[in-house]
Amino acid sequence: MEYKNRYFIGDMSKICNISKKALRYYDKINLIPSHRHDYNNYRYYTYDALLAVPVIKYYKQMGFTLDEMKEFIEGNGTNVFKSIQKSFLSKIHELEEEQERLRRKHISVKDWYDLILEAEMVIDNDIRDVSIKFVDSAELLFLDQIFKNDIRDSIINLEFTKHVEDVNNEITGPVIIKFSSITDRIENTFQKIKILQKTIVPCSAENSYRFGGEMMVSCYHIGSHDKIHATYQKARRWAANNGYVLSKDSYERYVTDYWTTRNDSKFVTEILIKASRTRDVEH
Repeated sequence: MEYKNRYFIGDMSKICNISKKALRYYDKINLIPSHRHDYNNYRYYTYDALLAVPVIKYYKQMGFTLDEMKEFIEGNGTNVFKSIQKSFLSKIHELEEEQERLRRKHISVKDWYDLILEAEMVIDNDIRDVSIKFVDSAELLFLDQIFKNDIRDSIINLEFTKHVEDVNNEITGPVIIKFSSITDRIENTFQKIKILQKTIVPCSAENSYRFGGEMMVSCYHIGSHDKIHATYQKARRWAANNGYVLSKDSYERYVTDYWTTRNDSKFVTEILIKASRTRDVEH
């Protein structure tokens, strides 16, 4: 109840839409101090205390701590505004860093979500036909390795994970592996490969590899990687029948794989091979 501009804790709670528990805590730390009736020791608040609540809510909205709010509200010291400016500038930097962290998380989640949609479309529509398309250029983080016929270890790659951390970056989107020899890939022979992946922050030139920016034969492979040689052979036949010459190397873009599910029937891999209608393809 209200009595001559005195508000009991229940009145404060209702008027200001704030819990009694919060009011008691604010009282305890002397942020919104209460008073006590002389005759019954009941806790009550003044109108000034009532008006302090919207101010505290606003500071809370901006992300300030209770200690910081108390410093602003009390306004002690000779350089009050300088102190507040310093605190606000610090909060701006803190929020900018938080915004950057959220931006990075959003990119990672969105890229993964897009891959799931792509895999669903490919599987639901049984898209296995070979086609020719222009692949946009991208600068990707790379690491040279030797492929030892263990595709899972190449995709979930401990050495590449350490490499990402060493260059102080984060990865997103699908893993892409460049195989130096299509023939060796079909025959499961050891060969040189490049592990490629998009990074959240652009890489330095020495850590970047330019992928795409050219015409490529594309074909989705659905299912276990153990049978991917058949998709390569299909791509080769298509290229020969349609007058295209294929490069000796290839890329495998893992849309869904061991990162996504243990069910290899849901694996979707896009095979990409540089193609030309002339005989000047690099070998």
